[in-house]
Order: sequence, then C-alpha cells, then structure tokens
Amino acid sequence: MSSPSLTIYQRGIRARNAIWGAFFLLGFAGLAWIPRIPEIKDSLGLTDGQFGLVLLASTLGAIPGAQLSGRVVHMHSSKLVVRISAITLPVGVFIMGSATNVSTLVCGMFISGFSVGFMDVAINAQAVAIEKHTQGRWMSTFHAMWSIGAFFATLIGGVIAQFVTPRINLWIIAIFTFFAYFFCVHYLLPADLDGHLGEPGEDTESKVPLFGKQAMVLWALGIGLMAALIPEGGAYEWSGILLQDHMGIGIGVNASAATAFSLAMITSRLLGDRFFAKWGYVNTVKYGGYVGGGIWGLSLLIGIPLSDSHQLWGLVVVCIGFAAAGFGMGPFFPAFNLAAASIPGVAPSVGLARIGTIAIAAYFAGPTLMGGIAEVTSLPVAFAFPVVLFFIAGYQSKHIKVRELSS
Repeated sequence: MSSPSLTIYQRGIRARNAIWGAFFLLGFAGLAWIPRIPEIKDSLGLTDGQFGLVLLASTLGAIPGAQLSGRVVHMHSSKLVVRISAITLPVGVFIMGSATNVSTLVCGMFISGFSVGFMDVAINAQAVAIEKHTQGRWMSTFHAMWSIGAFFATLIGGVIAQFVTPRINLWIIAIFTFFAYFFCVHYLLPADLDGHLGEPGEDTESKVPLFGKQAMVLWALGIGLMAALIPEGGAYEWSGILLQDHMGIGIGVNASAATAFSLAMITSRLLGDRFFAKWGYVNTVKYGGYVGGGIWGLSLLIGIPLSDSHQLWGLVVVCIGFAAAGFGMGPFFPAFNLAAASIPGVAPSVGLARIGTIAIAAYFAGPTLMGGIAEVTSLPVAFAFPVVLFFIAGYQSKHIKVRELSS
C-alpha cells in the first residue's frame, strides 16, 4: 500500500524520477554491446548474413518477454516485473561479454532480449500511471532517458574501444546496472497506484483477442511502431559495420553514425512533449517519418559513394542522415505507446504488451532481415529497407489517439 506520509502526487513525482533512471538503465544496458559489434562479429568469424541470424536470439527472447509482461503486470504490478528484469538484464549482458563462441553469445542475447521486452512493457505502464497522478505529460522525456542511456553506452564503448576489450566493457556495464536498478525499483509506484487493472469502472482482461475492433486498433499501432523500431535497430546494430566495412572508417570512429543518431533522438525526445502539445501526436509522427526518412535515404545515396574519394565528407554526410533519422524518429515510440494505453476497455499494460510484442520482435528481427538482404545484395542496399519503413511509420500515425489526462 502507499505511504500515508506522502500524497499521491508526491509519490508520482518520486516515481517519475525513478522511472527516468529505469529508462536510462534499459538503454544503457540493452545497447551496451552496440559499439563493440564489429569486434565481436570479427572475433567469431561471422559474415553479415551469419551475424544477422545470430541476432534472432534476441528476437526469440523479446517476443515472450513482452507478451508475458503484459499479463504479469495486469495480474500483479509493474513494479514486480521491473524488479525481476532488473536482475535478468545485467545477467544477459554479462554472459554476452563472456562469449568466446556463438552459443554463449546466443544465450546472452536471448536472456537480454527477454529482459528488454519484459521490462519495457512494465516501465511504460508505470509511465502512464505517473502521468495520471502528476497531471503532466512526461512520456517523451522518459524515452529520452532511454536514448541518453543508449548514447552513453555507445559513447563509452567507442571511447574505450582502443583500450578495453569488449568483455571488460560489457562486464562493467552489467555490474553497474545490476546495483543501480535496485535503487530505482524502490521508488516506483506500488500495485495500488500503478493502474495495472485499467481505468476505474472499466472491465479489462489480461489479454486481447487477435481480431476484433480493439485488436485491429492495436495491430495498426503495432505496425506503426514496428516500422519505427526496425530502422532504430538497424541504425544501432548495422551502422558501425556500414562505416567500417563499406566506408573504411576505423574502430572507435565507426560508432559516429550511431552516436549522431542517438544525440538527435535525445534532442527530439526531450522536446517531444512540447511538439505533441504544439502540433499534436499525429502530425509530429507523420512529418517526422516523411522528412526524417527522406533526408536519411538521400544522405546514404550521396555519402557512401562519396567516401571512396573523400572519406571525411562522406562520413559527415552519412552522419547528418543518421541524425535526421534519429530526430524524426524520437517521438514515435512515446506517441504509439500512449495511444496503445488509451484504448477503452483495454488495460494499459495489455495494450502496451500487444504492440510491444509486435514492435520489439521487429526491433530485433529487423536487423536480422537487413543481414539477409545484405548477404544477397550489400549492406548499403539493405539500408533502403529501414528508410522505406520510415514513411510507413509516418502513414500509420493516423491511428494515434491519446486519452486526455484525468486524476
């Protein structure tokens, strides 16, 4: 039960601060290995196509993780789910760092993928309840903290790549995350305040049928989020290989595209709640998809060939494109999640789990598909796939409807 010494608003503010930390740590640990991917891939002797298949391990973990999370949150609480995944996520990262063969890497990726899906639904469900109790829109800034965590993981990994092995890099992050999460979990909203049963007076179930009026809305939102997250996964997991193997950019510097992407996403998510208030959820996502995708595609068409004769300018052009993609994409995830948590008769955690299952699976499976395309054609050609998806995400924005805040 909630503490009688604090008002609901005060507990909401305290939980808001804690969930900022939880989002940060999810991005920090979940993407810890991104800047070290080229080294890990090379150390295991994998081709682009083989590495793409290895990435499926995360998908196979994320799908049941997200689906199970929605039911556990609805039946118990979001805090319980965060507490469990706060243990399993660092364990998965630690195992990935310990990998000396493909089997160990796959095991670590499966555990990490499950933990990311399991926690993602729970902290987004907490975020919806926090907005209600504080009467403020924070969702975009919560996701900004995820992006900041991802950025620091990318930055740290890139900076220390010349001095520290991927194993030590991932071990340090896993240990830090393990202890930091315990502090955050303590201040989250308890079961009686986290809205896991849905809105008062609404009859909600722990699952939604695959088809029907409510299900069709969730499918539409899930497709939009899928079209947003595949490019995100592709940008993080293939950008370093693109720069290193196809543009001749060295270790450390090959993380610059992912860094530009992260910084731009951080900026747009910190501003995202203002964008939503000024232009609305639909227009923010629509134009972010169309403009961001257009600039990204154009930069790849120009920058990659340019790097053959002018490597630095080619790198600059490509990084500008990744920055435009990150800035346009930033508000996507908060907007689609808020819409999924706003469907009448569907508990927020259940709606979030449904689109989360679709989208998180796509987040991990998308890079695998890109690896398959790269194996048949080339990695630069494979990047056309996430660029096209940007336009699909913008189109799917028409299904976004967000419930007004009410205490």
